Parts: sequence; structure tokens; C-alpha cells
Amino acid sequence: MQATVVDYLERHLDAYIDDLKALVSLDSYSYDPAGVNRVVDWLEHRLDLMGFEVERFAAHERGDNLRAVKRGRGARSVMLLGHSDTVFPRGTAAERPLTISGDKIMGPGACDMKGGLLAGLYAINALAEAGFDNYGELIFLVVSDEEIDPRQSIPLIRETSRRADAVLTLEAARENGDIVVARKGMRSFTAEAFGRAAHAGVEPEKGRNAILAMARQVDALASLNDPTRGISVNVGAIEGGRLRNVVPDYAVIRFEARAYDWENLKAVTQAIESIFERETVPGVTFKLSWMDASPPMPRTPEIAALEGMAVEIARSLGFETRGAQPGGTADVAFAVDEGVPALDGLGPVGGLDHSPDEYILRSSIAPRTALLALLVAAICQRTP
Repeated sequence: MQATVVDYLERHLDAYIDDLKALVSLDSYSYDPAGVNRVVDWLEHRLDLMGFEVERFAAHERGDNLRAVKRGRGARSVMLLGHSDTVFPRGTAAERPLTISGDKIMGPGACDMKGGLLAGLYAINALAEAGFDNYGELIFLVVSDEEIDPRQSIPLIRETSRRADAVLTLEAARENGDIVVARKGMRSFTAEAFGRAAHAGVEPEKGRNAILAMARQVDALASLNDPTRGISVNVGAIEGGRLRNVVPDYAVIRFEARAYDWENLKAVTQAIESIFERETVPGVTFKLSWMDASPPMPRTPEIAALEGMAVEIARSLGFETRGAQPGGTADVAFAVDEGVPALDGLGPVGGLDHSPDEYILRSSIAPRTALLALLVAAICQRTP
């Protein structure tokens, strides 16, 4: 089967690039539902031709989410997970159409993640070419709001993940070729400080400086960073005051905490809560609120087993890959939080996401898509 899969993908590389050019030409900014839906229309048509049963789920002020299912004669099911939205506003595709420079294929969304969506389609076609249908279900889930908050697709990701024995996410492989086997979970925090305004020149002693109080808390938050435990805390925004001659009565910060597992995420949250229970400037009070943005994706034994399968398949294809544990979040974590083993980074090798220089490597398309296809087959043929 491996030879047939590789041969199919190498012969269809030009067709893949033509399809990528078509998808990149469709602006699909997260806040432009009509643009996102043009990509969804394209995917729906292609998946229908491939024999999938396709459902679309409308979302408020977002593009549609798409779920496609193809049933085989086997018992085990695999879900491929991707997103149709990009960070690039309408008009970007016309300004920066797909270009090829040496081994780099560049264009808005080429890496994040239209190249990955196509890898999923071509991997499935390669398996069909090899006559492989020993799966229960192949599920292709494409959401429309991965790049923004608030999210609407998370319940659909969680629900659909539970139908699968494994989830493979179509984000690009990392620039060094690594796949992703763990990600940090993230909580988003807002802290407010309430003081008392006063004239800064005439009677500053009557004021209660909210900015000063919050500045001391920012310093305390920075001390919670603990690389040895995989804990990171970052204050990303701070606002306060109105005029230079007024003791500020209000300040607000927005920050995040990340960790690789729930235990450490809960521990750092408790430490943050303790910080804001203390007084740093007499008379200034604090209000702290937070929400979970993404659960952790720990490298479980089941994920380690999938990693081992991927490493072995890659080696048989003539290249090396390893499991990376970056600090960023991704939708794959919602599947893992449902108890489903998963791997991330199964698209082509690429990088510089969200920038004018975003790219994938042409030389990586066929081998990485072969890895994806053969990994799907290996999962479906594995004994429980």
C-alpha cells in the first residue's frame, strides 16, 4: 500500500498546487462569513465527489462549520480536524496571490491552514487509490472560527471527537519537521484595580493610586513563571488613568497563564488568586476574573503510542520526525480533553504563519501527506 500511496501523491503534486492556488485565492477572514463560506463551499463540493456525507452547521456571524463522514468496512474511526478561516482581511488574496519561490509556496493561509486541508483530502484519495477502506468512519471536521474569540465551534469539536478512535489535526508540521504531541492549556485573566482619584499636585495624599497598585501585581505575576514545570504567565495589556495630573482611580490588566496539565494550570491559578487577595497600596481593591481558553494536551501514553507509529512511518518514507511540545494552543486539545488520543502538525512543513511571508515547502507536500495517509491506515488496522 505504501508504494501506491506515495506514487499517487507524487503524480498529483501539480494538482495539489493548483488546488492550493484556488483556495488561497479565496479570502476567508474569520470575521467575513461570506468569504469563509466560499472556502466551505469548495470543500463541500470536493468531499461530496469523494463520497462523503456532508453536513453544514450555521454559526452566528461566522462562516459555516462542516462535518463530512465516509463509512468503510472496518471498525476503527479517525477524525481529521482543520479550520477554514484565516487572519487575513478581504482583499489580501488579490494583493498577495500564491507565489512559488524555490521550494517555498507562499500566500495568505497557505500554511495556516489551507495546505493542511488539502493534505487531508489528498491523503484520503491516496488511500482510496490503494483500495483501503478498512475503517469504520473517516470524519473530516472543518471549523470556521479557530483564529478568533469567542468560539462557537468547540461543542461540535468535542462531540465529533467522541466518535473517533484518534484525531489527527491538519496544522502544518513545525519548521524543523516535528509533529506536535503536547500543548499547553491556557486560561485568560482580567484583573481590575479600584482606587481613589485626587489632584496629583495639590493633594496627592488623598488619592489611592490604582496604577501603582496594579504595577506591583504585574511584577508578582512575572515571578510565577516556572519553565521547569512548564508554567508561563504573561501580562499582555495594561490600561489605567486619564490625565497626568490626576491620581488614577482605575487600572486593568489582561493576561494569561499556561501549563501542560490541569494540575499545574490549577496550581498557578490558585497562586494568581492569592496575589490579588493581598493589598499592595492602602485603599486600592482588586477584582479578578478568568475563563478557560483551551484545555491542556498532555502527552498521554496513548498519544506517545501514536507518536511512535508516526515516527516509524516517517522513517519508512525516508525522513525523520519527532514529537514536539510547544506552548501554543490548538483545537486538538479539545479532542484530547474528551479522552481521545490525537496528534497535531500532520500537514506539510511550513512556517511564518499570519505574516506576509507565510509558506509551506513544496518538497514536503507528498511525503508529509503520505505520512498522514499511512498513519490513518495504521490506526484503523491497529488491534485495540
